[in-house]
Amino acid sequence: MLRSMEHESPRSVAVVGAGMVGLATAWHLQERGVTVTVLDRTGIAAGSSWGNAGWLTPGLATPLPEPAVLKYGLRAVVSPKSPVYVPVTTDRRLLSFLVRFARNSTMPRWKSAMSALVPINSLALEAFEELRRGGVEAPTLEARPFLAAYRTREEAKTLLEEIAHIRDSGQPLEHDVLTGDEARAVEPALSPAIGAAIRLHGQRYLTPSTYVAALGEAVRQRGARIVSGVQVDALRDRGEGVQVAGEIYDAVVIASGAWLNQLARPFGVTLPVQAGRGYSFTVPADPVPRGPVYFPAQRVACTPDGDRLRVAGMMEFRPADAGLDTRRIEAIVDAARPLLCGVDLRARRDEWVGARPCTPDGLPLIGATRSDRVYVAGGHGMWGITLGPVTGRLLADRMTTGRLPDELRPFDPLR
Repeated sequence: MLRSMEHESPRSVAVVGAGMVGLATAWHLQERGVTVTVLDRTGIAAGSSWGNAGWLTPGLATPLPEPAVLKYGLRAVVSPKSPVYVPVTTDRRLLSFLVRFARNSTMPRWKSAMSALVPINSLALEAFEELRRGGVEAPTLEARPFLAAYRTREEAKTLLEEIAHIRDSGQPLEHDVLTGDEARAVEPALSPAIGAAIRLHGQRYLTPSTYVAALGEAVRQRGARIVSGVQVDALRDRGEGVQVAGEIYDAVVIASGAWLNQLARPFGVTLPVQAGRGYSFTVPADPVPRGPVYFPAQRVACTPDGDRLRVAGMMEFRPADAGLDTRRIEAIVDAARPLLCGVDLRARRDEWVGARPCTPDGLPLIGATRSDRVYVAGGHGMWGITLGPVTGRLLADRMTTGRLPDELRPFDPLR
C-alpha cells in the first residue's frame, strides 16, 4: 500500500496495552499534542512489566536467538528444571516459531541483529532521563556494582566472548574481570562457590512495578484516560478512523505484548510474537546486594528491591495465559541457593510469571502496518523495560511527523 506524501498527525490515539512500552508511547504522543486513551485488559504493569528483573542494561540488550541456545539440546529443553524450557507440544504455531528461532541462533544472524539494535540501545538511558525531566516521579539507580558471577573463570569465557562480539558491533560495554575473592569484596552477598566475576560499568536498574505505575500516573495527570478491564479483540479501520472497543480514534498503537499478533495480523503483521515466559519472586536478604547480580550459567537475575531481593529467571515457551508452574520457581531456588549468602529462599513473596513477547529473529516490531492508522510496538523479548521509553519516543515521532527514524528501520512490523 502506497502512503500519501503528506502526513497529518493524529489528534486522538488509542494505545492497547498499559505496560512500559505502551505507556511510554502514550507519554511521548502527549508531548506532541495528541489526546491519548490507554486500554488494558487487566491494568497498569499487569503483564511482563511487573515482575521482571528491572535492569536498564543497554550494554546487554542483545538478540535472544544466539548460538548458545542451540547447545542445550532436546533433552535439556524439555526438562522443567532447564533454564530454557519447551514443553512437549503439538502446537504447530509454537513449533514453527521454534524452528525459525533456531535458524536465527547462528553467529552471522546474531551479528546482523546485534548491529540493528546498537543505534536504539545507544539512546535507551537518555530516554529515561527525558521522562525524569518531564516529571515521571520514580527513580532509576546506578548499578554499583553490576556483577555477572560464575563458579569458575572457565565459565566466564562465554560472556567475555559475547562482550567482544557486542563491542565489535559498535556498542560500548566497559568491564573488568574479578577473582572470586575480589567479587566478594565488592559484593558480600556472593557465596564462596563463586570463583570469578565480570563487573559491567555504566548500567542502571529500577523497580518495574513502581516505575511503570509512576509513568502511568504521569500519563493520567496529563489528561489521558487509562481504562482497565477492556478486552480488545479486534480493530476496524473505518477509513476516517479506527474503531477500538466501540470508539473511533485517528490511530491506534498495538502494545499488547505477547498478545500482539491477534490484533496486528489482519493488518499484515505476520512475524509471530511468542510468549517467552519468565518467573520471579522476592526474598529477604542480609545483606541486600549493593547492585544487580547475574548468574549467566544458571540464567538467574537478582536485583535489589528495597529491603528485599528480586530473583528472576527462566525462559519458558508456553501459552501466555498458562498458570504459574511451581516447578519453575523451585528450579530458580535450586540454582540460586549455592551462589548467594544471607538470602532466605524459603521466605518467598510476590511469586510471579510474565509473558515476555519474543520474535524469532530477536528484533522488536516497531512502526506502521498496512494501515496508515494502525501501528505496532512490541516483541522486545527481555528488553521491554530497557527499550520501552526510547521505543515510545521514536514511534511517537514516526506517527506525528510521518518520517521514519533511522533507528526504527530494522524493526519494520511488515518484514
